[in-house]
Amino acid sequence: MTMLLPPASAMPAWAGCPVDEADASAEQAIPSTPNAPSTPSTPAAAVARRPAVGSIHSWDLSTGVDGPGTRFVTFLSGCPLTCLYCHNPDTWKMRNGKRTTADDVIAEAAKFQRFIAASGGGATVSGGEPLLQPVFTGELLNRFKHELGLHTALDTSGFLGVRATDALLRDTDLVLLDIKSWDRETYRKVTGRPLQPTLDFAHRLVDLGKDVHVRFVLVPGLTDAPENVEGVATFAASLGNVSRVDVLPFHKLGEAKWQALGKEFTLHDTPSPTPEQTAQAKAVFAAHGLYAV
Repeated sequence: MTMLLPPASAMPAWAGCPVDEADASAEQAIPSTPNAPSTPSTPAAAVARRPAVGSIHSWDLSTGVDGPGTRFVTFLSGCPLTCLYCHNPDTWKMRNGKRTTADDVIAEAAKFQRFIAASGGGATVSGGEPLLQPVFTGELLNRFKHELGLHTALDTSGFLGVRATDALLRDTDLVLLDIKSWDRETYRKVTGRPLQPTLDFAHRLVDLGKDVHVRFVLVPGLTDAPENVEGVATFAASLGNVSRVDVLPFHKLGEAKWQALGKEFTLHDTPSPTPEQTAQAKAVFAAHGLYAV
């Protein structure tokens, strides 16, 4: 399958993020804008003529961290960001994932369908960055929701939000949106990418009436500046559709993966925030009327 992107003139400069050679064959054609006339009515319709296949790192069951209740979480391979604190750098390249059909993923999730439903949970598509494989992601969300009857969540940085069709987002009950910094310079230092696409995607989710959980990683000496936390909190509160904020304390559990990949983990000497520091950050969000955990 060949991935066809819109002409460069039709896309923001940041949207043409580099992909590796495996990425080029991972997806079918996608529309240049979410509301293009050629957009299929559902993600499933976009792949009706052939099996939906994607690059997957793994799948797992989780509770409390990837959306409400017990979740069947599919971790897709490939990410345009290179976050300094990433605990799964082995998901950065799509070529390192396993080529898997949507049928296989749905069959696996179906084994846990009753258990998940009884817990008030659902299915989450995570990564990596799911929107690097928008057709496959849309197919999974559509089938989780309509075939298995599960609550659906999309875990994304929002950087590739322009690739999410309205059809994909109609099948998404909750967006877990990572806002890694409010300060633009810090955001680029952390991720290697600009912040603005994430903010644009956040506003689009407001227009679509989507429930959002904001995720913010608190890193001492990097993202914990009071004005930075205040900036994220002010923005999140202004949206009106953020029902929860997860303040995630920085940890180094993924450092061994960096070493195994021959990459330098530059935050090796950075400590995790103290419980008091984490509580202070949560209090900033709470002061803006947000539910922070």
